Amino acid sequence: MQNYILEMKDITKEFPGVKALDNVNFKVKNGEIHCLVGENGAGKSTLMKVLSGVYQYGEYTGDIIFNDQIQQFTNVRDSEDIGIAIIYQELALIPELSVYENIYLGHEIKNGSVIDWNATIAQATQILKKVGLHVNPETKIKELGVGKQQLVEIAKALSKDVKLLILDEPTAALNEDDSAHLLSLLKELQKQGITSIMISHKLKEVLAIADTVTVLRDGQTICSLDKDKGEITESVLIKNMVGREINNIYPQKDFKHEEDIVLELKNWSAYDAKAGKEILKDINLKVKKGEIVGIAGLMGAGRTELARSIFGNPTEYHLKGELFVNGEQKIFKHPRDAIKAGICYVTEDRKKDGLILMQNIKQNISISNLNSIATNNVINQNEEIKMSNAYKETMNIKAPNIEQIVGNLSGGNQQKVSLAKWLFARPNILILDEPTRGIDVGAKYEIYLFMNNLVKQGMSIIMISSELPEILGMSDRIYVVAEGRITGELPIEEATQEKIMEMATKEE
Repeated sequence: MQNYILEMKDITKEFPGVKALDNVNFKVKNGEIHCLVGENGAGKSTLMKVLSGVYQYGEYTGDIIFNDQIQQFTNVRDSEDIGIAIIYQELALIPELSVYENIYLGHEIKNGSVIDWNATIAQATQILKKVGLHVNPETKIKELGVGKQQLVEIAKALSKDVKLLILDEPTAALNEDDSAHLLSLLKELQKQGITSIMISHKLKEVLAIADTVTVLRDGQTICSLDKDKGEITESVLIKNMVGREINNIYPQKDFKHEEDIVLELKNWSAYDAKAGKEILKDINLKVKKGEIVGIAGLMGAGRTELARSIFGNPTEYHLKGELFVNGEQKIFKHPRDAIKAGICYVTEDRKKDGLILMQNIKQNISISNLNSIATNNVINQNEEIKMSNAYKETMNIKAPNIEQIVGNLSGGNQQKVSLAKWLFARPNILILDEPTRGIDVGAKYEIYLFMNNLVKQGMSIIMISSELPEILGMSDRIYVVAEGRITGELPIEEATQEKIMEMATKEE
């Protein structure tokens, strides 16, 4: 008989107009690493919010059984008190506080009624060793990179005597080294008796680490697969996640781009006054009509800075060099200048600076080009509705209607709204910064098909991506960036992961 630390039976959770979970059943064995996968909107995060007490007892139907006891959580503290900890994709740390203050925030070590800071620092140091984070516990969170902050979150969970650790897309914002370290840490914690549930869209990581995988689709449990029985393969996961087979996630193009150069940078440099350093150095780059140009490089290489410098320089770098659009030299003083010239930019962080989460789908799409649906500065609401519904249908945005608040959509559908917003501005050149970060394989495939359709119609795309298979699978030509410089250019026929990594790690 299996020893289960967790059973969730017939869990149903509804939102207005949407049944997010429909009689979901989910079991986790004691001491295993259990991956939860599915398309965006499948219900994974909702299920974990039910488990962790974010959605309290009475807001859903069904039973949560933890260590053979039925639980009725009224808040997150209730779940933490019995040993359940959840780490979200958006980290819940306070940047201005130190590492040790963040670890023990809310459950401080006290001597009587007074916080014992010496004991706190000593305990924090021991926990940091457990997670392999070698930093001074007095370091402020804002001084750490995302990978190290993720480890602080895990240390925070361990400080609460966690028995079941839940990680929601833990590697979405991490580079390959930090991701590998995190997965190794989960294996190490498993040896210490800690059970983990990991939500991930990165199937390579799921295959590497999962003992069991449960697949959700459209709010229902589709299957649970056992590694020991040889049931976990990429093709099986994809088929169960999307309800169909996808033999090649990178769709083939049936056309060739033109040779006309639509964008060119000459000796392009950028100085970041806030950071006090040059972040782009003598960049020379060309983009042809109907071409997808991939920008590869390690995190911090300057890829996003390059995109921002082209798109009207919203971060106000000191720029040098020349920028040409269709052979005409341009000077953009504001993103609106770039938009008027036919350049749009889908940002890396859709929640922070890509979308207005408290507004609906219609408002988020129309905001990029209000003049086109306005007469005498008054928006034609019928045109706005008609246009938004057209994009919702074309891009297969899964929502009850265009009045749906964007903050309530899944990551993949938020990304489609972000794309639709900039397509409504009718660009000729579209910059996509990590276009499929944090979205599932089915939504990725839809976005890839859409990209190919756009370039077939004559649009040009600059695609920044940390995923080398994506760069290789979608690009016509690749530039590699390292330390603010272009260290290599490869036609797709000559590009390999090894060549790209060699160029990405090239030192000056």
